[in-house]
Amino acid sequence: FGGKELNKSINPDEAVAFGAAVQAFVLTGGQSKQTEQILLLDVTPLTVGIETAGGVMTALIKRNTTIPTKKSQIFSTYADNQPGVHIQVFEGERAMTKDCHQLGTFDLTGIPLRPRGEPQIEVTFDVDANGIMNVSAEDKSTGKKSHVTITNDKGRLSQTEIDSMCKDAEKYAEQDRLARERIEAKNGLENYAYSMKNTCSDVKPGTAFTEDDKNKVLAACESAIKWLAGAQEASKAEYDDRMKELEGICQPIVKKMYQQNAGDKGAAGAGGAAGGPQVEEVD
Repeated sequence: FGGKELNKSINPDEAVAFGAAVQAFVLTGGQSKQTEQILLLDVTPLTVGIETAGGVMTALIKRNTTIPTKKSQIFSTYADNQPGVHIQVFEGERAMTKDCHQLGTFDLTGIPLRPRGEPQIEVTFDVDANGIMNVSAEDKSTGKKSHVTITNDKGRLSQTEIDSMCKDAEKYAEQDRLARERIEAKNGLENYAYSMKNTCSDVKPGTAFTEDDKNKVLAACESAIKWLAGAQEASKAEYDDRMKELEGICQPIVKKMYQQNAGDKGAAGAGGAAGGPQVEEVD
């Protein structure tokens, strides 16, 4: 503050009460010369989001975002032929949902049966000026929707609990970072194995991409998936090592597959697909 001493004469409780009274007056349509020049900004007290694969807290609206606000993100399915998704809404600053506060849940059913990762499910968080939050999920292929409304009068945290959660987030920041990185490495390996398996299964062998090539990729993917089933608590380094091993087998063969199907242009497209956007998965 440029060396200036802070003014400590203001009672924080009185300031909060005064601000709440002025906000209530403005929101109910009150008009006064004393308030016509006042701009009131309310914010989200905690980050809100949903649980994705591995119990990860995936944020959609960050803490201290000005409301009203609206944010959408595309998610997908976690398993092949998954007929629906269970959306769990949380608030908190920790990396894993087990350390956050659950606000509500709802289900979206009737999703077309497709391989994991293919369905496009748009989840939207819409918070109005009163802090009422509407969370919806829509299957983009069918237009089917489901939602939940979360209000401020039930199941919300007190200011003391919010402050405690923020302090815990700072205290366990490094621990949370390592936990998130481990889960991301696991999910990355799992997604890559299923993606390569599905890609190669749909392509007929030819002169460049042979039957042996196809079988080699499928065998490597099945081996990785089988290993993952028994290594849910493996370290990030172990997941990274398996990822490098699988990429070393798949990438040269997949490159030949794209060259066979689409020539040099297809090979470039394959490189672009490998670096494309990641889509989170929900159970």
